[in-house]
Amino acid sequence: MKNIIKSALLLVLGLGVFTACNDDNDDNPVVKSPTTFVLNESPLAASPIDLENSNTIQLTCSQPDYGFPASTTYTVEVSLNADMSAAAEVAKATTAKIDVDASVLASTLTTLQVEAGKTEADFPMTIPAYFRVKAAMTTKEGAVIEGTEILSNIITFQNLILKFSLPPVTTPETLYVVGQFCGWDWNKSVEMAPVNGATNIFWHLVYIDGSGVKFNNAKSWDGNQKGFDNISVSGDLASEIIGTSDGNIASSNPGWYLMIITTSVQGRDVIYDVQFNKPEVWLMGPCIGNTSWTELLDGSKFSVPAEADGDFVSPAFTGVPGDQEGCRAYVKVPGYDWWKSEFMVFNNKIVYRGNGGDQERVINAVGQKLYLNFGTDTGKIE
Repeated sequence: MKNIIKSALLLVLGLGVFTACNDDNDDNPVVKSPTTFVLNESPLAASPIDLENSNTIQLTCSQPDYGFPASTTYTVEVSLNADMSAAAEVAKATTAKIDVDASVLASTLTTLQVEAGKTEADFPMTIPAYFRVKAAMTTKEGAVIEGTEILSNIITFQNLILKFSLPPVTTPETLYVVGQFCGWDWNKSVEMAPVNGATNIFWHLVYIDGSGVKFNNAKSWDGNQKGFDNISVSGDLASEIIGTSDGNIASSNPGWYLMIITTSVQGRDVIYDVQFNKPEVWLMGPCIGNTSWTELLDGSKFSVPAEADGDFVSPAFTGVPGDQEGCRAYVKVPGYDWWKSEFMVFNNKIVYRGNGGDQERVINAVGQKLYLNFGTDTGKIE
C-alpha cells in the first residue's frame, strides 16, 4: 500500500536526485513507503571469521523503493538471538555497501555475551551472530523522515571467532561528593582524598542531612553517579544512614560523617563499600605536646560544628614544633597509619596528602588554633 507523504520542495530537495517524469510529479513528488528491503546474504556467512584479526565485515543491501533515489541512512544491528531480541547497533552508513568495524563488532558481541551471563573465562568462543539493517529516508541534515523506516530480513554469520574484547574494569581514580551542602552543584562538590598507598580507598568529611548526597567519578550528572542503592553501608554510624525516594544517601540524624569509600572490582562491576564513621579530626605531633607521635591522643581532637557550613576547630596549640616537625592534622582511616590520611592548610586551602609525598611543614604559634571547613575545603591558623 502506498502511503503518500507530501513534502515541501525544500524538504524533497534534501532527499536526493529525482528521476525524470512525464507528468507533474516533478512539481509534486510522491514518496512511497517501501514494503520490502533486502539485506544480501554474505558469501562468507559460513566461513570462520576471526574478529581479532579482521578489519571489517562488509554487508550489502538494495535501497528500499521510495519511488526515486533518495538519501538514505542504514543502521546495522546485531544480536545473539535469531529473533533479534536484545539487538545492539554496530554501524551506520549512507550507502548500500556497509563496512562494519570488526573491533566494534567484537566489543559489542562481548558485551551481549556478558549481559547474557558469560564471564571472561568462557572466551574465546565461536558463535553465530544475526544481522539486520534498518533503513530510513533522511533530510540533508540527517533527520529521519517519518513513515520511511523499514527493517531488512535477517542474515547469519555462522562462525564468528570471538575473544574477550572489553577493556579491563578498574576502580575510579577520583571521586566527588555532591549534596545540599553545595547546592547539588558538581562544580562546588568536594573531591575525596585517596588514602596514601591505597588507590582504591577515598575519604572526606561530609555533612549529610535528610536530603542526602551522591558521589561520582566525574563532576557530572552523567548517569554514573552512585546513591544508596549502589553501595553497601558499614561503619560506626551505619545505622543512621538511609535512602531517599530519589536514591540519595541520607541520614536520619543530620550531621557530619567521616565518609570512607573502598572500591573493588567483581566481574565487570565496581563495588562500593562506604563506611560512615564519627567525624573525628586530630592534631599530631609537638604542636599539641605529642612528642611521642601517639595516634588519637586525648586532648588533640577537633570540635565538630553543628552546621554544614561550620568550622572544625582544633585545641589551642601548646607547643611550637621544629622546622622538620610542623603542625600536622589527620583523620583515622581504620587499618592505616595516621599520616596516610593527613592534610594541612596552605594559603587558606586544605591540601590533602593523598598519594603524594611528605607535605611541607607549617609552623604555628602557641595558643593558635587550626580552623577547617570541609564543605569548601578551606582553612586557617590563627
